[in-house]
Amino acid sequence: MDSFDHIIMSVRGKYDSLLSSPVFRIAQLPKDLPEAGIYIISKHSKVLYVGRSNCIRKRLQYHTRNNHNQATFAFLLARYETGNLKASYKPEGSRKQLLENAVFREAFDKAREDIRKMDVQVVEENDPVNQAILEIFTAHKTKAKYNNFDNH
Repeated sequence: MDSFDHIIMSVRGKYDSLLSSPVFRIAQLPKDLPEAGIYIISKHSKVLYVGRSNCIRKRLQYHTRNNHNQATFAFLLARYETGNLKASYKPEGSRKQLLENAVFREAFDKAREDIRKMDVQVVEENDPVNQAILEIFTAHKTKAKYNNFDNH
């Protein structure tokens, strides 16, 4: 078995551990949260988003902050809610301009509040390659609605 096969075997085991891990809310993070790894955010047992971080506690808290660069999942939810799906790299349609729009701002604030109430599960994974593969594997296997891995 080569090293990539070994990684894939490890990823399958970590995936199983992730799905069987305790469920909690971002607003009530447990003290024994792993430092680095993969997390899933779900609502009504439906996985919505898969993420990875070397500082999971901080990253999960960022998802509810009033900062579009940190609360990326909330911003994505607001995009879907308002139909503003296409990213813009010009002032027109930029993140800043979207947040100045009252309808978009309301959707962003609501998404941040909703995320606080969503279910979260976590598994520890310190290796960055394993993290990346596990994130993609988990998003694919769970059909996570808001992970698409498109290039911008």
